Amino acid sequence: MEVEVDKRKLKAAGARRLTDGRRGLRIHGWEIESRNRPILNSLHLQEWECKLQTSHLPEMVFGDSSLALKHINSGTKIHFNAFDALTGWKQEALPPVEVPAAAKWKFRSKPFQQAILNYDYTFTTPYCGNETREISEELGSDVTSDEDNCYLHWEDCNEQIDMAALASKEPILFYDEVILYEDELADNGVSLLTVKVVKYGLSQFYELEWLQSTSFTML
Repeated sequence: MEVEVDKRKLKAAGARRLTDGRRGLRIHGWEIESRNRPILNSLHLQEWECKLQTSHLPEMVFGDSSLALKHINSGTKIHFNAFDALTGWKQEALPPVEVPAAAKWKFRSKPFQQAILNYDYTFTTPYCGNETREISEELGSDVTSDEDNCYLHWEDCNEQIDMAALASKEPILFYDEVILYEDELADNGVSLLTVKVVKYGLSQFYELEWLQSTSFTML
């Protein structure tokens, strides 16, 4: 879901929309960009199956959709995409979820040929996004391309989300939801991985990655 923001609000906040047909904005040294693209075609799905070494992928994979948050001066970038999310699912290798409807799903692909569900068909993933540092001319000569400079170092902290700030009445300058993949579990439920971003006023933005997996039994 896209939210259109009045140009006057963007200008007052010191923000400007991205150009060249890209969806997003630049504000106070940050660039936020979201891409919502169609699902992969059969040829690209086969390529992904080969790369991931699996014959099981969600029914709808939005392989070219992504969300990126980039700090322009440092080149620090946090981004989300379907391929790396499914890589996490493949590496996690969780056992299949046992639910009453699972017996019907054995015939989901070929009714005349029983399929063994020996994989996590909810596509649950530990994926939390990718972090890198992009080296470009914009960053100047002080930034090198050494390996240590291309990856971020995370440290634990005691800081928490400022709930009071979250409840403030600052105007929403940017909002978008990007679906990475979805599977309807043969009409017996849904497994959906999405990532959302909200930019509030001058002070804050929030990103949420959400995996929804729901199944039900038809009586």
